[in-house]
Amino acid sequence: MFRLLALLLASVALSWTSVTDAQATDRPNFVFFLVDDLGWADVGCNGSPYYETPNIDALAASGMRFTQGYAACPVCSPTRASILTGRHPVRVDITDWIPGRRLAADANVRFAHVEDRDHLALQEITIAESLRDQADYQTFFLGKWHLGGEGHWPTDQGFDVNIGGCDKGSPPGGYYAPWKNPNLAAKQDGEYLTKRLTDEATGLIQQADRERPFLLYFSYYNVHTPIQADRRTVNYFQAKAANLFSSPTPSITERDAISRARQDNPDYASMVRAVDLSVGEVLKTIDQAGLAENTVVIFFSDNGGLCTLPVRRKSSGGPTSNLPLRSGKGWLYEGGIREPMIIRAPGVTQAGSVCEQPVVSTDFFPTILALAGLPTNSKLHADGVSLVPQLRGESADPRSLFWHYPHYHGSNWKPGAAIRRGQWKLIEFYETNNVELYDLSNDPGESKDLSLSRSKLRDELRRELKQWQQSLNAKMPAER
Repeated sequence: MFRLLALLLASVALSWTSVTDAQATDRPNFVFFLVDDLGWADVGCNGSPYYETPNIDALAASGMRFTQGYAACPVCSPTRASILTGRHPVRVDITDWIPGRRLAADANVRFAHVEDRDHLALQEITIAESLRDQADYQTFFLGKWHLGGEGHWPTDQGFDVNIGGCDKGSPPGGYYAPWKNPNLAAKQDGEYLTKRLTDEATGLIQQADRERPFLLYFSYYNVHTPIQADRRTVNYFQAKAANLFSSPTPSITERDAISRARQDNPDYASMVRAVDLSVGEVLKTIDQAGLAENTVVIFFSDNGGLCTLPVRRKSSGGPTSNLPLRSGKGWLYEGGIREPMIIRAPGVTQAGSVCEQPVVSTDFFPTILALAGLPTNSKLHADGVSLVPQLRGESADPRSLFWHYPHYHGSNWKPGAAIRRGQWKLIEFYETNNVELYDLSNDPGESKDLSLSRSKLRDELRRELKQWQQSLNAKMPAER
């Protein structure tokens, strides 16, 4: 009997080791693609009708695509902090983009500015630090950082190499050289930033020590403003738009803002394609180096596409459209927080698989640890869970997800918060002191507010959101 039990335990241990607990000399590499401002609908595998992303689509076909992957915040810096630490933006005290928007003293708004950190605190433990210190990973960072200035750069947070990461949220000096990035000198005038970063990334892969695993964290400046076309493909998309569209760009009124209602901007399309070309080049390099079978690839965006802008700008909205999702960057509607998300983990994910369970950016930290065969630590990544069960095709226990964005944003969002539990999502708007309730299973576009007809559920979710905010000591907006 004891022999049988021992054999059974050994079998279970062997099975676990083969999937997620590789030996130290055979730990997987990780390539994390993080795109800036890429909307859920900006990729072909999520149904983009105009942009073209064949390499990203091929990645989805070779791994698992998540249909309900969420950013922890509708703007960049907080989500970036949540990925690196596994902790909610409220917990790390970065709840707005750095340094945030400060309104004039005479602005006609209800609340005062909510102060938060202007850098990721050095005492926070990042995934780069964990992989480097626990398993001797090589750690490479490229692109947009936006989590603090000098003294708080990637090399101060666990990365051995920093190429292009600084305090700025948009590319200093633009996408074409000569730019003004303190951590990336241009080689020649006119070179395109995304192509240059891609060349740097492929070089790091080729030169990496094959005796040690690596984390390549490729954080694109694309497709953040300024919208500057990639000259390699913009003519193609101009011709495509001329063939597809004969009417002016339609728009949708969003409270006192306006959202773009069609993907038809050739310059933006070329920037999306630049990311896709880059992803393809990096994955090709991984293949050529013989590393594909031992490299986990993750693809994500930090917030929704820039779709919604103030009406006073007299435009059709932002440069992209997130339809069928509502609104975009800066807003807590689905268009602002639901992201394109793909994970390919050899030996774990099935090619072409799809996960429809809600997950969030704080989940990446424990997931990476688990895939690396390292112990997870709920005190470290307090707000995320390992997605390994979902990657295997299993169901996970339901949980509530929370968003806290008590700031004014340039898209005309005003302070608020949200909760999702199961199929239900409640959004609270502090400026107008009202809430909206949606059944996402039947209404992913959030077009039918059920807060009056489902008042009991509305009040229950509102209480749960408040309790969560109190448990984390979330900073609430104060009247001016």
